[in-house]
Amino acid sequence: MKALILVGGYGTRLRPLTFKCPKPLVEFANKPILMHQIEALVKVGVQEIILAINYQPDTMKEQINKLQDLYKVKIICSQETEPLGTAGPIRLAKDHIIKDNPDGLFFVLNSDIICEFPLDKLLQFHKQHNHEGTIFVNEVDDPSKYGVILADETGRIKDFIEKPQEFISNKINSGLYLFNVSMIDRIPLKPTSIEREIFPIMAKEGQLYQYILPGFWKDVGQPKDYLAGTVLILESYRTHTPDVLAKGNNIVGNVLIDASAQIDPNAVIGPNVIIGPDCKVKEGVRLKNCVLLKGVVINANSWINESIIGWSSTVGKWVRIEGVSVCGEDVQVKDEVYINQSFILPHRGITSNIYNKNTVIM
Repeated sequence: MKALILVGGYGTRLRPLTFKCPKPLVEFANKPILMHQIEALVKVGVQEIILAINYQPDTMKEQINKLQDLYKVKIICSQETEPLGTAGPIRLAKDHIIKDNPDGLFFVLNSDIICEFPLDKLLQFHKQHNHEGTIFVNEVDDPSKYGVILADETGRIKDFIEKPQEFISNKINSGLYLFNVSMIDRIPLKPTSIEREIFPIMAKEGQLYQYILPGFWKDVGQPKDYLAGTVLILESYRTHTPDVLAKGNNIVGNVLIDASAQIDPNAVIGPNVIIGPDCKVKEGVRLKNCVLLKGVVINANSWINESIIGWSSTVGKWVRIEGVSVCGEDVQVKDEVYINQSFILPHRGITSNIYNKNTVIM
């Protein structure tokens, strides 16, 4: 069995972090987003993974050998020379997908998606209904913001309705699919939307089914959602694998700390905090609802809330950072600075307060 992961985007919504590396390689819960997906695919029996890439292909290819060795799975690249939308990359990778694929099945995953990846349930349901495609769907509180899916009691999809103003369904596309290889021939080799151009036809022909995704789901492709996804995955860890979470008198709620990080016992951490490798958190620091990527130093008595601090950045003493702020790689924040809802590009030094929301420091 095979899988295709759509990793082609430029990652503009997650800047400034994606100036350093492609979005699928940005760490989430202390490992690249892509790694969460590869782990799940290998667990369900996938033996070959195709990465549909466009942006920063050399950086992606550098990681492939490491991932192949780690997970004992074959990983190859299918490179777009032009953006092909959400369906075109499937058609471009046709030869890779159908070659030596006796099961005749393949998964497709959007690279922004984080969930518990119960792919075994999707596989079982797909084999039961024995039609061309199955979409994992998730249930939302306010469906008027999304395109919703209408299905009958068997799960067969009947229609797609864009942003309904009256309640007709609360099921939306989660960006996780399982297909028979026969569906590839529906896609032309040109920029094509799977949601708008392919799925409606499959549904009309009775070939597309839905399966409700159990557990949490989040598209973590922009900072606010990345932080919201952090809350969800930490709660999932608390429910299923609580031993991975940090414990101690200075830990509040769900917190994940890499074993190599150094945390002063007088720093208060949590809730909903992830601290990456080689980080240093000094005395009197207060961290809430935030992520520190590898090599970050937070000096004494600083406060970080609802923010992401990028690789190898240093935050001075008595600093306050909040309001969904994001520091890129190697940002140096001087003592006693206040930063609110700002985005700071890599290798910048911040010496004065930033009060205005949505400020970008070039």
